[in-house]
Amino acid sequence: MPLPKPPTLPNSIKPVQATRSLVWIIGFFAFLNVYSLQSVLPLVMSDFRATPVQAGLAVGATVLGIGLISPFMGMWSDAIGRKKVICSALFFLTIPTALLPFAGNFYILIFLRFLQGLAVPGIVVVIIAYMSEEFRAENVVRMTTAYVGGTVMGGFSGRFITGHASELLGWRGAFLFLAALNFVGAAMVLWKLPPSTKFIPNRHASAGLQTLLMHLRNQRLLAACAVGFCVLFSLVGAFTYINLHLAASPFQLSSSGLANVFLVYLVGVLVTPMAAPQIDRLGYQRTLQYGLAFSAAGLVLTLTSSLAAVVVGLAISSTGVFLCQSATIGAIAKTVTQGRSLATGMYYFCYYAGGAAGSWLAGLAYESYGWHGSVAIIVLFQLTGATIVTLVWRAPVSTSASAHRPPSGSH
Repeated sequence: MPLPKPPTLPNSIKPVQATRSLVWIIGFFAFLNVYSLQSVLPLVMSDFRATPVQAGLAVGATVLGIGLISPFMGMWSDAIGRKKVICSALFFLTIPTALLPFAGNFYILIFLRFLQGLAVPGIVVVIIAYMSEEFRAENVVRMTTAYVGGTVMGGFSGRFITGHASELLGWRGAFLFLAALNFVGAAMVLWKLPPSTKFIPNRHASAGLQTLLMHLRNQRLLAACAVGFCVLFSLVGAFTYINLHLAASPFQLSSSGLANVFLVYLVGVLVTPMAAPQIDRLGYQRTLQYGLAFSAAGLVLTLTSSLAAVVVGLAISSTGVFLCQSATIGAIAKTVTQGRSLATGMYYFCYYAGGAAGSWLAGLAYESYGWHGSVAIIVLFQLTGATIVTLVWRAPVSTSASAHRPPSGSH
């Protein structure tokens, strides 16, 4: 007598916990490299005799690459599928990371950092579309917070590992070690990530253009993009030039000491997943407002001459930014129901353009006025983001253009 078939799990009980863990891992490896240069910036500046703004451009090159390719990666994944793009991008990311130690001059280093950035959107843009399609609304917030927690841990680990490994291997050897970790992560995701079950290909360029035009009429989405610009402006600007501030007098921290400062990221790892119920309760608008206020207050605290106060201020500031990121991504996933990947690509274009701008403008302010100048311009952009979300997100969600009347051929 044949054995009975095991019961089929409903979609809402689809291995949610297992996939949530894998989503965390994807976020981790996506961001392991993005900011890894920050903790060794003083070493790189000394090696190549670079100015603070030039050193900031080496950080911003990766961020700029992410922003430039994000909208196109959304269209590409809409055409060929989610898992293929995610896994290909993870493997490609290994190549420029492995080549960084062999950079013969500063311009080659910047170019390789830019190539790293070109790979990242295939992960960060597409995984959000994957989560939105494969899981019911009640699980999206949990998936999103798990993903953001992974990105936070990856951002911290890249800085922490590079800073400490450079003490033993030099900054070049540290990047070889990161490349090996990247390859292991890519292989793990290729093996474990479940294929899409609800993905519908959209290979018509005209339909993609219609979807883009629809998104450009969505004021809530455009506001989210503007806030994203301001949010990453503050994070990249702060965590790039705080390294130069802390490496100078009176702090004079070494590369491993700077790496230890990034332990403040672990606060975000703990707080962001636990914040999901509060985000639901407060709503996306209020979460963003509180998050930006927290972040600005933390930055002001870093203006003191006490290292302990600086560290606490960075912890407060970064946690506020992570809450803003969770709220903004969650708002897009909830209010945009058509062409999600393209909408996410638009958001990340603005988000990472803000990071590139932060690496440049905060650097100019640092060269002219020191850390006080960087903090002033960063807080100004945070106030701008809070103003935008207050003015635009007060409108009901039902006014979102992307939630209604999808164009023919979009999904």
